[in-house]
Amino acid sequence: MVSIEIDNKSGFCFGVVTAIQKAEEELEKTGQLYCLGDIVHNSDEVERLRNKGLITITHDELKNLHNVKVLLRAHGEPPSTYELARQNNIEIIDATCPVVLQLQRRIKDTYNNMCPRPQIVIYGKIGHAEVNGLVGQTNGEAIVIEDISQLSKVDLSQNIALYSQTTKSLQGFSKIREEISKQKSPNAIFNSFDTICRQVANRVEHIRQFAANHQLVLFVSGKKSSNGKILYNECLDVNPNTHFISNENEIDVQWLTNIGSIGICGATSTPRWLMENVKNHLLHLINN
Repeated sequence: MVSIEIDNKSGFCFGVVTAIQKAEEELEKTGQLYCLGDIVHNSDEVERLRNKGLITITHDELKNLHNVKVLLRAHGEPPSTYELARQNNIEIIDATCPVVLQLQRRIKDTYNNMCPRPQIVIYGKIGHAEVNGLVGQTNGEAIVIEDISQLSKVDLSQNIALYSQTTKSLQGFSKIREEISKQKSPNAIFNSFDTICRQVANRVEHIRQFAANHQLVLFVSGKKSSNGKILYNECLDVNPNTHFISNENEIDVQWLTNIGSIGICGATSTPRWLMENVKNHLLHLINN
């Protein structure tokens, strides 16, 4: 008999849960709502909400809208988005994650109030929605680095304030912090601020243990999810028999040969119902 377990700590973080709740509440009232960018980096969940009336728009499309309601997702937005909404009489339903909102305020405070103003360096994914919102707090002046190889962007003879995108790895942040400490000028003041969300970071050790406890691991996530890529690689590191799938349709029946234990887990952007679908499909394949 094959045992199948869904990881009870996988799935939406509270920021995503709140954003989806706000969207569903508005859709129940009016049947239509605009959302600036994918509400979550999971195409199956985006499609579910699209069928309820959620319309995903780009920043360019936002410029042409007037007198409507627009949801800002958990990733947050730069000040320019709020100003555009004001000009176009757009009502904002703000679902920015509280952790991201606090980080935006800290970066803005550093930019506006620290004297002399340090170089603001953000460890994050270039072009990511959250990172764009963070850079926007500095009038576009913050330096974004994805890893140690990009430290050449930073003037190590000047003062530095290091922050992190909330969903990056603690290990990666620590490496960058250590490297800046080693390379900076003795006269440069360096302050680092660990702004990684613990609800995300604390999943790493748990998911590694979960993956190690099963013969086969199916990691369910949207292809766009940064957090999904990080957690998938953690699973793969401890269990080479880990497969990244977007939904149940991507399961290869050959993976099930001589398997007695299957673990299903996912990213902070993976809905529980999608992992349940994967489990139900596995039961169907095994029983037939």
